[in-house]
Amino acid sequence: MNSTTPASDVAALMTEMGRAARIASAHMAKASAAKKNKALKVLAALLRSHVDALKPANELDLARARHAGMAAPLVDRLRLDQKTLETCAQGCEQLAAMGDVIGEISGMIQQPSGIRVGQMRVPIGVFGMVFESRPNVTIEAASLAIKSGNACILRGGSEAIESNRALAALVQQALTAADLPPDAVQLVATTDRAAVGALITMPAFVDVVIPRGGKGLIERISSEAKVPVIKHLDGNCHTFVDDSADMAMAVRLADNAKTQKYSPCNATESLLVTVAAAPDFLPAIAAIYAEKGVEMRCCPQALKWVSGAAGAVVTAAVDEDWYAEYLAPIISIKVVADVDAAIAHINTYSSHHTDAIVTSNHVHAQRFLREVDSASVMVNTSTRFADGFEYGLGAEIGISTDKFHARGPVGVLGLTSLKYVVLGQGEIRA
Repeated sequence: MNSTTPASDVAALMTEMGRAARIASAHMAKASAAKKNKALKVLAALLRSHVDALKPANELDLARARHAGMAAPLVDRLRLDQKTLETCAQGCEQLAAMGDVIGEISGMIQQPSGIRVGQMRVPIGVFGMVFESRPNVTIEAASLAIKSGNACILRGGSEAIESNRALAALVQQALTAADLPPDAVQLVATTDRAAVGALITMPAFVDVVIPRGGKGLIERISSEAKVPVIKHLDGNCHTFVDDSADMAMAVRLADNAKTQKYSPCNATESLLVTVAAAPDFLPAIAAIYAEKGVEMRCCPQALKWVSGAAGAVVTAAVDEDWYAEYLAPIISIKVVADVDAAIAHINTYSSHHTDAIVTSNHVHAQRFLREVDSASVMVNTSTRFADGFEYGLGAEIGISTDKFHARGPVGVLGLTSLKYVVLGQGEIRA
């Protein structure tokens, strides 16, 4: 199927996929830990052994993206090189090494009536995943579905369709090798946008949908979905350099948080620095940003400290810059009075994704952790660590800035629910 597929055929396809996923989810929910871990280990081995075999499909996607004039950072998101595949393989192995949380019972307390009440962790059932670019998301979603005992329906962007198909075939091969239903992970083969509309409006088959991509995609799904949505709209992440910060550390972290990679949602987009730290910190970081071609959009106070850097591209910031997620070599810079002003600025302009403080002041660090209203809050490290793999989750299905059910990188626990279990010995209610 393609973008010209008749609507009736798309609807029939999605209904059939939904029905198959629901059936598969029942098998996955009762699958043994040994089977799920075997599938993950087989998948890791397949990813390593198919590095070269995956190249032709990935090259088709890359060539099409370049021909369409896609920006370089976005083309980079499509790339399936050995490093990317190795990270995916390690994520699968990390998940396999983790304990199986499905079926765990916690909080069992005996009540005055004699009954014992606790909670059991169970899979959500079927989740739909709609994502753009990064084909490695296919593996992240699939591996988490397997470990959490769920089934999933994946709909990647048309720009990565060939890579996604090739990766999904490996996933189904791994499921079959572990005697698990291959329909536990299905990829929507059509690039027709109607498939997304169908996927997010099938409550009979889909329990939750997770969009991962641009703000427009996520807004559309949030407004049109008839099933719950786990989401974040954008990643306007901050690094704040406090009065007491070690300047060498601050420069190193601000450099890494912005320039290690420009395209991820956890890259720092806005840099805050106190008046006291600005004279030492800003010229040093400006020199690095200038050398790497990072445009600096500055408040009036910051302008005077960064403009002296050789080759610097510096402009005056406007209010929209404090809200911006650039996903590019651009950063906004603001001088603030103190930690109170920094926290207030972040809570006003942040997208509540990830924000960091660089400080030697324990009180300031603790206040920042408590008062900044974001899914991940960090002390003396790079915002680039806001990632399921780096958090030890094995992989992530996405990063949620919602406050209910799941927040931050969503790993296995975020794809499960709790149900009450009650144990008795013949008690009756008086």
